[in-house]
Amino acid sequence: MRSLIIHNISSGFGSNSIFEFERELVSYGDECVLRSPARNLPVASLLEDAEDFDMVVVSGGDGTVTNALYALRGRSIPTCVFPSGTANLLFANLGNAPEPAAIAAACRSGRHRALDLGELRWTDADGTAHRHGFGLMSGMGFDAQLMQSAASAKQALGEAAYFTAILGNLNPVFADFTITVDGVVHHRSGISCIVANTAMIQGDINVLPDCRMDDGKIDVMVLATKDAVQLIIPMLAGIIDPVGQVFGRPLIEHFSGAEVRVESSVPLPIERDGDTFGTMVSSYEASCLPASNLLVVDGHSPYYDR
Repeated sequence: MRSLIIHNISSGFGSNSIFEFERELVSYGDECVLRSPARNLPVASLLEDAEDFDMVVVSGGDGTVTNALYALRGRSIPTCVFPSGTANLLFANLGNAPEPAAIAAACRSGRHRALDLGELRWTDADGTAHRHGFGLMSGMGFDAQLMQSAASAKQALGEAAYFTAILGNLNPVFADFTITVDGVVHHRSGISCIVANTAMIQGDINVLPDCRMDDGKIDVMVLATKDAVQLIIPMLAGIIDPVGQVFGRPLIEHFSGAEVRVESSVPLPIERDGDTFGTMVSSYEASCLPASNLLVVDGHSPYYDR
């Protein structure tokens, strides 16, 4: 088996578990190539010859993984997501066993599922058009403010950086949103309007029940509150009812569809799978890219075909 590993050495706390995984993956007669992107080098440039390999392994945080999956969309290349970042939420949503040996065994078993990816598009104040893939959640408003505040502390604090960022942003901007989902227009107000391909966060809490990566849709949610303190209500509901089937998600408005356009009454920061761009936008569009990536799954995954 010929394997290509894309490993972001600056992700998370610099874990060396990817090398333990590589030892477990490689057997007699195999070839394994490991590439690490330079700081300003697009991950896509390391994947131009991906079809020359039997499998691609992407090791890094959610931003690195999503960039690689977007570059591999529609190319039918078996791809393994390896968790080396701060939160590794995309890996958590896949639900595979996290031990390096277990991930290597899943790679060699050859079990894959074709899963969805999201695409986010916007134009900044300078008129520059942006287009990015997203695997988790992206959007404008309070979530982007948190990501900007947490960025400098992620290496030192890990996931705790997100919680400290909340304390520093208790009074986010309140906006009116015009949300068009598959041609149907909705008007809502809140501190964030987020699109999601899958929506399980830390603590195995599903922010949006039944939001999956195999339904051909993206989900839209509005945090319908005027301050961050009120978010304690849906957070408590999530802790008590992680799946969201009993209490639902108070203060969260929810829509779903294949094509979405969001317009805001005021310019807001934007983020994509935890990465921010230092720009303010008044609108964005998002689409579902159905069954775009062939991802490795194991028996622990909800996407494992039994």
